[in-house]
This record gives sequence, C-alpha cells and structure tokens, in this order.
Amino acid sequence: MLRNQNPYTRRWVIVATIVVAIVCNYLDRQLLSILKPEILGHFNIGDIEFAWILNVFLICYAIMYPVSGILVDKFGPKPVMFGGIAAWSLACIGGGLSQDVYQFAACRGILGLAEPTIFTGQIVAVTLWFEKKTRATANALCQAGGSIGTMTAPLAVAWMVRYFPWQDVFIIAGVVGLAIAGLWWIVYSKPQPEFLAMTLDEPTEKVKNQRYFKLGALFGTSALWGVILIRLVSDPVWYFINFWLPGYLRNLGVEQGMGTQETLDMIQYIGGIPFLVGATLGVLASAYSDRLVSRGWNSLRSRKVVMSLSACVAPIIALVPMLSHWEGVAFSVRLGLITAVFAIVAFVCLVWLYNIGVVVAESFPVKNVASVIGIACGAGAVGAAGFNLIVGSLMSTMGEYLFYCMGALHPIAAFVLIKLVKPAVPDSKNSIEDSKDSSIDNDVCGLDAAAN
Repeated sequence: MLRNQNPYTRRWVIVATIVVAIVCNYLDRQLLSILKPEILGHFNIGDIEFAWILNVFLICYAIMYPVSGILVDKFGPKPVMFGGIAAWSLACIGGGLSQDVYQFAACRGILGLAEPTIFTGQIVAVTLWFEKKTRATANALCQAGGSIGTMTAPLAVAWMVRYFPWQDVFIIAGVVGLAIAGLWWIVYSKPQPEFLAMTLDEPTEKVKNQRYFKLGALFGTSALWGVILIRLVSDPVWYFINFWLPGYLRNLGVEQGMGTQETLDMIQYIGGIPFLVGATLGVLASAYSDRLVSRGWNSLRSRKVVMSLSACVAPIIALVPMLSHWEGVAFSVRLGLITAVFAIVAFVCLVWLYNIGVVVAESFPVKNVASVIGIACGAGAVGAAGFNLIVGSLMSTMGEYLFYCMGALHPIAAFVLIKLVKPAVPDSKNSIEDSKDSSIDNDVCGLDAAAN
C-alpha cells in the first residue's frame, strides 16, 4: 500500500515518523537531567561529575556529527537513520542496566554517537521531498519533535518514576525506540525522479548529474565557516535549556522548602511550558518564512530575515538572575516570570535550529547538505561542551555573567549569518559531477527499489 501512496501524502507520513523518532530522541536525552537527583544519589556523585557525564555525551555527539553527515550523503537517510535510532535505543537500555557510573557514562557516550544520524538524515529527507515554499515548515515540524520530547519528558518521567525505579524508565524508553526504528524502515521511501525534479526545482537529468563540492573543498566556502560559527556561538543556549533548566527549577523549589515530590510535580506542570511555547512560535515563524518565499522573496533571504529578527529578543535571558532572587515578590510570580523568559529564549533558539538546516539546503548542492550539517553541528556540540563546564562550575551560584553571555550569543550569530552565509556554487576545480553512491543518486531510483 505504501508503494502506491500519493507522494504528496507520503511525504507527510515521512515527516510524522521523523517527528515521533525525534520525540523519542529528546526523551532519551532528557532522562539524565530530569532524573538527576536519583542518578547522582545512586552513583554517589556531584554536579562536577554530572557535568562530565554530560560532556561524554557531547564529545561523542560532536565527533559523530560530521561522520553521520558523510554517511547520509553517501548512503541516504533510510539506512543511516535506522541504524542510529536502533543504536541510541540500545544505549538507553544499557544505561538502565549499568552497574556503575563508568558503564553509565559509556552508554551515554554511545547515545551521543548515535543521535546525530537523525538530524543529518532528516534535513536531506525534507530537502528531497519538499519544495522551497514548504520546506521550512516541514523541517520545523520535524525539528519540533525535539521540543515535544523535551516538553513531554517531564510529564512522562515524573509519572513513571512514581511506579518504576529510574533504571526501568531508561529501559522502557529504549524499547519504545527500537519499535520506532522498525517503523522508520517501513515508512521511508525514495522520491521518483519527476517528483524530485519538482522539489529541487531542477530538470531531472540535471538533478542526476548535479555538480557538488568535494569534501575538502567545502572548507573553502564562506558559507560553511559561517554556519560553523553560528552553531558554535548559538548552540550553547539551547543545550543549557535542555540540560540545566529542569535541575534549575528543582533547585528553586528546594530553596523554597519544597520536598522532592513537590519539585517533581512543579517540573511536571511548569518545565514543559518553554518548549511548548518555543516550538509553537518556532513553527509559525518558519511557516512565515515559507510565506515570504511564496510571495516572491528569495528563499535564503526570507530565512535570514526571520532568524535575525528573532535574535533581537534573545538578551532577555539576562533578567533571570534578578527574577530568581527578587525579594518581596511571591515565589509563584517569580517562577511564572522565569518560565516566560525561558519560553521566549526557547523560541529564539528554535527559530534558529529549525531554519539553519534550511539555510544550508538553500546554500549548498543537495549532495553536500548532510555533510555541511554534520560539520556545523559537530562544532556546535564542541562549543556546548566547553560552555557546559562553565555552567557546571557556576551551578551553585548561577552567576549573572553566565546569563549576560548567553543573551549576547544569538545577536552575534545574526551578524555572522548576514555577513558570511551566501550561496556556495562549486566550480570544475573543487567539485564532482557524478557519484553513483551518493544519497541523491540513490534517491532518484524510485519507490520500487526502496520498498524492498
């Protein structure tokens, strides 16, 4: 039945499957921060050790990102994403079965090695299945899976931890992930040549023989360095919200004399709000950039305008230290204001995360998209790892300078976006015209080959 499905319907089924997979991805990632007190107590470690466990994940994540991008460009998104989903699910199960902190850290490292595959793969899948006037919306919906996962994780985990030990929560999440891996293998297929020519806005023969950069030649383009700098500068803000916000909210509750279960209940009802608001507004902002394209705007320019405008409100995060210790104001009011600030910052982060992949897709030949995404996101993970150590050392005081720094990062990234990111066109000296093994050539062979 899938083989004969209308391609316009099929592409949304593919998007829905990617969303579910990314929800699972972020749920597995958030388990560590949400269950932080239980894990620290079980292994008898503190915040500094916790930061190093996070960095094991981030370092492996950074190393594997470029590799996964190269693999996607060579083999296509279907097998690479399947292997990645299965591997991170097994790593999650392994975390629940770990007997000591070293085994646990190793499993988080494997999780970091496996997770980049879905992000380098999904942007290629979206680029191949969606034309420019709908591409940002489709990509934003896929990426919104991360926000949905981050938002639902506190709800799901807070419920499960009442009935299961934390180890079983890891195992349950891993088993669900294995089922999603099987679903992806069944659902994904390759677009037919005629449909692909429409989405890439190129004649069929030109699509098959499209000129693209050699891997080393990518580093000679200002666009690649621009995207690398953007991820290096802006990613730490999003990693901070993901890894440290739940623990930060719990610490605020403890300062007010709340018990462990009370703080869990607070996170259950409050912790997901920034991600819900950020994801919703991020998708709407991405859809607006598509609307600008439909009105005749240059597609790359429309993404730049939306991203740059959102960066203007990023400095609001500098208000968090003041709100946290605002004397004479009720805790519920302060908590509401802090949540609102993080919701705005999450919106900024997600507008950038949703659209930077589309910027890459519209700045480079499609056969280079996954590699560029992998290289740039790897740089972002390296930046987050370094920033994470700073956060770990300041966690007890939450120094205000940390927030001032984070407030300046997106405006800096906007300057880089405007100045450095321009369409990269390969010439005969630094490009390849024919590759039988690349993902695009694999993807033009039709639905029948993919159904096997």
